[in-house]
Amino acid sequence: MAQPRKIIIDTDPGQDDAVAILLALASPELEVLGITAVAGNVPLALTVKNARKVCELAVRPHVAVYAGATRPMVNELVTAEHVHGRTGLGGPDLPDPTMPLQHAHAVDFVIDALMAHDPGEITLCTLGPLTNVALALVREPRIAPRVKEIVMMGGGFFEGGNITPAAEFNIYVDPHAADVVFRSGIPIVMMPLDVTHKALTTATRIAAFRDLGTRVGAVTAELLEFFERFDEEKYGSDGGPLHDPCVIAYLLRPELFRGRRCNVSVETASPLTRGMTVIDWWRITDRPVNAHVMRDIDHEAFFELLVERLARL
Repeated sequence: MAQPRKIIIDTDPGQDDAVAILLALASPELEVLGITAVAGNVPLALTVKNARKVCELAVRPHVAVYAGATRPMVNELVTAEHVHGRTGLGGPDLPDPTMPLQHAHAVDFVIDALMAHDPGEITLCTLGPLTNVALALVREPRIAPRVKEIVMMGGGFFEGGNITPAAEFNIYVDPHAADVVFRSGIPIVMMPLDVTHKALTTATRIAAFRDLGTRVGAVTAELLEFFERFDEEKYGSDGGPLHDPCVIAYLLRPELFRGRRCNVSVETASPLTRGMTVIDWWRITDRPVNAHVMRDIDHEAFFELLVERLARL
């Protein structure tokens, strides 16, 4: 087997973040060098706790978890307890973690890891606001050409937004950080709402996790049942979109996704469209290509992959 792909997961768990972390930890093709937490779905004190809860659920207490930015680069923090519950992991009752939080700051860890490894060795998987990654780029610009690629969940175009009519939550929370990342020159694979809204957690799909007969399967089902209630009410759908696991699934099975390479620019100034990802899908401008923007997913195969992998935990 080929050497596992080295990744750093930057995250603000979140039920869908939790499932993405479980998918990564269940996949031998990936080596998780560390998990960096950022304020987003809930404040940082909760996201660092939730990341460790998920590692312990997967019986991976040795995974290094680092605390990152407590707030966006410029704006005040906006959170999403209305979606994720008071703790961010509404649904199952997971015990408080006993594994330690690392002493180093997440931004320092990202910089140190990229400088210590050969260029092109580490992939950054971003599941939340891009504050940690942007701060690392601002502090040590030499890391940009060392990143293999950034695979991110964020943005939307044809689907519009999910926190405002124009903006997806992760980008909206810290549009200035997103702007830094999209201008960095790092290869980016973007999983916008246009993809994730096609990956719905139907009752049958949630039952498949519960039918695994394992603690991870039962907890995953409870997480998703809690998480989907908000989107089912909002969109009138059977199930809610499963956003963040698309990032990890892409690393494992890129053929499940289809999109095109184009320019993505982030609106940072307008009160009306703050955090909008302006995707030049039709190449109307001469702005340089800076992202591979996904638009379609084989959702059946995606959920089969999730169930097969989580069965290993």
